[in-house]
Amino acid sequence: MKLPPALLYTALPVLAAVLALLGASALFSGCYTLKQGTTMLGYLGRAVPLESLAATSPAGASAEHPAKLPPEEAAANEETRRFVERVRDIRRFAMEELGLAESANYTRYVELDRDYLAAVVSAAAKDSFTRHEWSYPVVGRMPYKGFFNVKDARKEREKLQKKDLDVWVRQVDAFSTLGWFKDPLYSYMKKYSDYRLADLLIHELLHATVYLKGHSQFDEELAEFVGSEGARLYIEKKFGSDSAEYRGLIDSEIDSAAYVAYIQDLIAELDLLYKGDASREEKLEKKAEIIRASQERFEAEYETRFQSENYRGFATLPVNNAYLELYRLYYAEGSFFRDLYEKSGRDLPKYIAAVKTLKAKGDDPRARLERALGVK
Repeated sequence: MKLPPALLYTALPVLAAVLALLGASALFSGCYTLKQGTTMLGYLGRAVPLESLAATSPAGASAEHPAKLPPEEAAANEETRRFVERVRDIRRFAMEELGLAESANYTRYVELDRDYLAAVVSAAAKDSFTRHEWSYPVVGRMPYKGFFNVKDARKEREKLQKKDLDVWVRQVDAFSTLGWFKDPLYSYMKKYSDYRLADLLIHELLHATVYLKGHSQFDEELAEFVGSEGARLYIEKKFGSDSAEYRGLIDSEIDSAAYVAYIQDLIAELDLLYKGDASREEKLEKKAEIIRASQERFEAEYETRFQSENYRGFATLPVNNAYLELYRLYYAEGSFFRDLYEKSGRDLPKYIAAVKTLKAKGDDPRARLERALGVK
C-alpha cells in the first residue's frame, strides 16, 4: 500500500533527524543516542563519493576497448550511472534554481542490504490527539524517535503501549542531520522515480537550509510542501507539462490529496468525540466504531474516489491515534503553506528566500513568513 509522504513503510520521505545530535551529544543523552549515533557514524564512514560510484568500468576497459559485461552487470552499471546523473541534476536544480543552501549533502553513497534507513516510533493518547514527545539536546522536543535496528523500535513500541498509548512504527528512507554531517544517499534510492528522488532530496535539503528548533510542526509541514512543489517543478522542467511523466505526477497528486482529505475528515470526527463529555471508556468504544465505519465506507467508495490502487490497503490498516496524528503533523488542515504560496505569486525561489530569513526565536513563524513574503 502506498501512502502519502513520510508516513508508512516505503512512502515518500521524510522527517528531520531525531538523530541529528549523534557523536558528541551522546554524552548528554545516554545510551540511546550513543547507539544510534554509532550506527549512523558507521554508515557515514562507509560512504563513498558519487564520482567513484560512477566509475563502474572493469580494470583495463577504455573508450577504445570497452569491456563486455554480462547483461545483468551491464544493466546494474547503467542504473548506477543514471542514478548519479539524476542526483547531480536534482541537487543543481535545488541549489541553483530554487535557492536551497549550498552543501555537500547527497554527494556520497552508502550500500545497504535493506530498502529503508530507520524505523521511527510515534505515539499519542488513546482518547485524544495529544502527541507523545521525546526531548533531545540541541534539537529540543520532537514527536518521534528513530532506531536503525527495527527490534529496538519494537521494544520502544511495547514500552509505550504499557503506558496505554497508541503507537505507530514506520520505516523511513532518509532524514537530515541538519548540517552536522554530509547526508549520504543509500543504495535503495537507485530504484526511485525522478519525482520521488527529487521530493526526497529537496525535502531534506530544505531541512538543512532552515530548521527552527521548537517548531517541529512548522518545520515538517514546510519541508513537506517545498519538497513536493519543488519536485513538481523539477519534473515539469525536465519533461514538460505535456509529458506522460508530468501527467502521471498530477494524477498521483490528485489521489494523494483525496486520501489526505479523507483522513482529515476522520480526524475531525474523532476530535469532536474526544472533546465531548463522554467517559473515557465510552470514547474508546465509539472511537473503534467510527474507525471501523470509516474503513468500510472507504472500501465501498474506493472506485469513485481514486484513480489507482495505491490506497486500497487503508481498509485493513490498524488505524489508531498515533497514525492519524502523523497527518496532523505533516498535513494540517487549511493548507497554510500552499495557500501562502498562491497568494505570494507561486514563486518558489522567492518563497524559499523568505523562509531563509526566519530564526527560531520570535513570534509565530507562520506570521513571520507572511510578513517576509509581504502577505497579510
